[in-house]
Amino acid sequence: MSSTKDIDALIDMMAKLPGLGPRSARRAVLHLIRKREHKLRPLADLMQIVAATARECDRCGNVGTTDICDICRDDRRATGLLCVVEDVADLWAMERAGAFKGRYHVLGGTLSALDQVGPDELRIPGLVARLAEENITEVILALNATVDGQTTAHYIADQIEDRVTLTSLAKGVPIGGELDYLDDGTITAALSARKAF
Repeated sequence: MSSTKDIDALIDMMAKLPGLGPRSARRAVLHLIRKREHKLRPLADLMQIVAATARECDRCGNVGTTDICDICRDDRRATGLLCVVEDVADLWAMERAGAFKGRYHVLGGTLSALDQVGPDELRIPGLVARLAEENITEVILALNATVDGQTTAHYIADQIEDRVTLTSLAKGVPIGGELDYLDDGTITAALSARKAF
């Protein structure tokens, strides 16, 4: 039996994370082992806590540790303004930019015929329901400028265009670009110059 079986399994698991390959995972694991008291044990403890407490917000789909996230509970947020994003990473990118003061709706992906993802697999029905429940007046479609992102945006627009003002992000977001990879200034400029969808 290999004396490094568990370490190898940890490296293999880390290599499956976005942005890490086998070599990066190996370096990260070796670093954690060398600094086990200050990094590995606290990381393991935090991972157990997050595994036990993390959940999606019942209202918007953000990730937190309560049923309703901090953003949805914040009374200072503009209640009539709703920004629709593909996933939580996009929401966090928008929050990093600090330019948006409304609320969010996380779809959980995009429509994709190839991957057999339809409207019911996403949080689109919940979005439509929120329009009436929360008295939304403007929906900003902040979906990635990919084929699937734009297909999803058009589908949503068809579902809700007569109910609210629809806008989308404007300049600064490149075709094929994803929000999570954009810098804060680009996101701020795109949000400020949004246009009718």
